[in-house]
Amino acid sequence: MKWPAVRALGIWLALMLAGVAVVWHSRFTADMSFFLPSHPSPQQRALVSQLQDGTVSRLLMVGISGGDEKQRAKVSHQLRQQLAADPDFVSVQNGEAGGLEAERDRLLAHRYSLSPAVSPDRFSEDGLRSAVTDTIDLLSSPAGVLLKPHLLNDPTGEVLAILGQLNPGAQPQLRGGVWSSRDGSRAMLLLQTRALGADTDGQAVAIGKLRSAFDEALRLSGQSGLTMELSGPGQFAVQARETIKSEAQRLSLISSVSIWLLLLWVYRSFRLLGLGLIPVLSGTLAGIVMVSLVHGTVFGVTVGFGSALIGEAVDYAIYFFVQAGHQGVDQWRRVFWPTIRLGVMTTVIGFGALLFSGFPGLAQLGLYALSGVLAAALVTRFVLPTLTGSTLKVPVHGAWVRLWMRLLGAAHRLRWVTLVLAVVASAYLWLNRDGLWDSNLSALSSVTPAEAAADSRMRADLAAPDARYLVSVSADDQERALQAAEAAGARLDALVEEGVIGGYDSPARFLPSQALQRQRLASLPDAQVLRERLQKALVDAPLSASRLEPFIADAVAARAAGPMTRADLDGSALALAVDSLLIHGQDGRWTAMLPLRPAPQAPDAAIPAERLAQALAGSGALFVDLKTEFETLYSTYMTEATRLALVGVLAIAVLLGVALRSVKRLGRVMAALALAVGVVMVLLHASGVKLHLLHLVGLLLIVAVGSNYALFLDHPDDGAPIDPGTLQSMGVAVLTTAIGFGTLASSSVPVLKAVGITVGPGALLALLFAAVLVYPKPRP
Repeated sequence: MKWPAVRALGIWLALMLAGVAVVWHSRFTADMSFFLPSHPSPQQRALVSQLQDGTVSRLLMVGISGGDEKQRAKVSHQLRQQLAADPDFVSVQNGEAGGLEAERDRLLAHRYSLSPAVSPDRFSEDGLRSAVTDTIDLLSSPAGVLLKPHLLNDPTGEVLAILGQLNPGAQPQLRGGVWSSRDGSRAMLLLQTRALGADTDGQAVAIGKLRSAFDEALRLSGQSGLTMELSGPGQFAVQARETIKSEAQRLSLISSVSIWLLLLWVYRSFRLLGLGLIPVLSGTLAGIVMVSLVHGTVFGVTVGFGSALIGEAVDYAIYFFVQAGHQGVDQWRRVFWPTIRLGVMTTVIGFGALLFSGFPGLAQLGLYALSGVLAAALVTRFVLPTLTGSTLKVPVHGAWVRLWMRLLGAAHRLRWVTLVLAVVASAYLWLNRDGLWDSNLSALSSVTPAEAAADSRMRADLAAPDARYLVSVSADDQERALQAAEAAGARLDALVEEGVIGGYDSPARFLPSQALQRQRLASLPDAQVLRERLQKALVDAPLSASRLEPFIADAVAARAAGPMTRADLDGSALALAVDSLLIHGQDGRWTAMLPLRPAPQAPDAAIPAERLAQALAGSGALFVDLKTEFETLYSTYMTEATRLALVGVLAIAVLLGVALRSVKRLGRVMAALALAVGVVMVLLHASGVKLHLLHLVGLLLIVAVGSNYALFLDHPDDGAPIDPGTLQSMGVAVLTTAIGFGTLASSSVPVLKAVGITVGPGALLALLFAAVLVYPKPRP
């Protein structure tokens, strides 16, 4: 082995080892900040924070169907008992009073700081008389039964007042002592996981425990024939991941085996089959390394999309093995490598345009693709020849190559048909230009319409907060953020009274500002004054003032202790609620999130945005419609991606123009690529498919692989026939591409299907149109 070859192999091995070390220490993330611009607006930051860490993202809704009302209630009770003791769940509610036991002691300890009812009037003679009377009247309610043992400590019912504000608005109806759906056919539970909404692994563990607990609840309660329905962001995330994983494994196995069998038939060598993986693996590693070094964090979406993009690297090994196997490695370097190199540069320039995106996700995608393709090409050029040696041989499959040669020689006869097809496709795309692209992010979702409808139904049954609407306020420190949340809450309270919204959550309900707590605590009289007022207020009352010394002692102690802090909530569900609704950003600012509930009778569970904006005007609070904000953001994302893709195509045209030095040859190559892309777009749209981000990725890949076909078929030497080895390598390359991506077209997962139905037929059309438009008419 010559020194240059040894040096190339040594450099490659060293880079691969260094790359593995970089990847080992790389940080990967699967959050939705992939779609955020470099400088997101407050609404956009609120969007991602809520999706990652918000309370709504941790909710799981459970419906128990089958049997009768008593049987469903029994299983619901048993299920709550099991899960309430599980540390992976911070809250398990089904309407039973026992579900509040975990927080009861903490609410009692800080009731005067938390209760919205605490005021000077509350502890006047009239206020005490009214409060104690109301509390006694409520003792027969589920919450009252829970708090009855503490009546002498809390006769004014401050804990009940706190509970009343923790879930304001409409409440699920009770049947058999537990929550029920509106039609009474299901028992309902609402769970809050400890795992973040963005922690899919944690959500999967919680859901697994829930399912096991349900099976155990059926066994312990002696019930059968009951089923559990589950919904919520965590369920959708886990289900989507498992579906994609299962589909990807199944389809990858099918396509890999098919491609391996094809390549084994072509190469007749297991050694070459294994060596062909080296450029692909090298490209994948290089892409991840470059993104990690430049951006610090690698988006999981980048790896998924980019892996499809550098699928072009499979073709490089095929070109080398087949072409060099027919004419020798030296001849391949002299004759074929320049054409492959030009094809590589078109891909690098095309995807390099994405580097200039204002969206880090797009910039990562461009960097991953160009780094991976370039690395794969360099490995093919400098490493594979060293590993294969100069004795590389690949058999000539003469029969089907000769058939392809005849078809290729007759392809020019279809030029007029192709011209007509180009006119028709252009007219179709122009007439439908406004409806080609789907601006709705749900196009990328694997949630079915039936699952979305079930989620909406269960959310309505439980009066659970919607993930769509929230109010966001920010400040320089925690105290000001809580005060701003309280000010926004005062305006929202008026909307609740008017029926504009059904309710809302706020971190200030679980952790009031220090200023508000001091105001509340200052309302508590000293011991002697309180004792005198009680004696006057409770004359002839069922509860004697003399029995309320524990109440007086607690009130005095609360006033002396002063305001509570976040640390006082450690280990409770209230702490999780505060942490998920009050976020300390990397910029040092604090942001309070107030998720909104639609009014019970609101059509489509909608909240009037204009009415909210008017109510919050001048408060510094932002009303955010997450669905509208995300769709606007995604639309902007798609617009920029499309614009940069067009810039990339223009740059490719310039590069090819310089390399080909012929307007005529350039026109034919670009016409073949444009027609392949245009016809694929027409076929997809005509079949009812609206194009989205994955289709755009696929269209870029068509240009990448199609440019190689066109350049190989471009012959400036007056119609000299193409080399059989070149034709064989192209045929094998297009077949492997069609098999790999065509298999994805059968997937039920939208993101996999979109790439498959775009690239599979697109590669075949790119070769066909290159044969018709680029390959010269044979000489007579």
